[in-house]
Amino acid sequence: MTQDELKRAAAEAALEHIEAGRIIGVGTGSTTRYFIDALGRSGVGIKGAVASSEATAERLREYGVPVVELNMVGEVAVYVDGADKADPQLRLIKGGGGALTREKIVAGASRRFVCIVDESKLVDNLGTGPVPVEVIPMAREYAKGVLIEMGGKPILREGVTTDNGNLILDVQGLAISDPAELEGALDHIPGVVCNGLFARRPADVLLVGTQDGVKKIDRMPT
Repeated sequence: MTQDELKRAAAEAALEHIEAGRIIGVGTGSTTRYFIDALGRSGVGIKGAVASSEATAERLREYGVPVVELNMVGEVAVYVDGADKADPQLRLIKGGGGALTREKIVAGASRRFVCIVDESKLVDNLGTGPVPVEVIPMAREYAKGVLIEMGGKPILREGVTTDNGNLILDVQGLAISDPAELEGALDHIPGVVCNGLFARRPADVLLVGTQDGVKKIDRMPT
């Protein structure tokens, strides 16, 4: 199977976690697009979806799925999204699609976070990046300086403005020995809106498209 076929298999498996009559959250990215396609064709009568990006909202509307604002509902029953990397504790690096801030908000407001990936995204540890960091425009150079002091190599993602009107720095070289600690440290840099480490709110379930079928991994209680 190709990588796209593995993504599609994982995305379609996520439908088993969707119940009719509920509000769900939907992430952003190539694997999530397969999920939206599967959801739109499935006929599952969800009450509505909170989108993590304008692109996701547009695709949901194309299938007639009602898009609702998180402020109107407060929480979602389940959040489905992909990841750039996932470790055995279901801690993630996300943000390749540029929607990391809204993704983290919706993940935080979800009762259950289902992450869908192909097997290439599995790693023993989150390593040394890249970690996307969303910054407000006036803080770009200041934040870059702090990130360099932290041992990182920040590179501006050229031509990208987030739905929030901000910029993204992709940071290589950060030692991620303690993902939750690093997540907090990055968020404390003045001007940083959010970063792509999802360690304080990891996934609850990981659905992995493999050559031997879709593998389900549940997060172990700590």
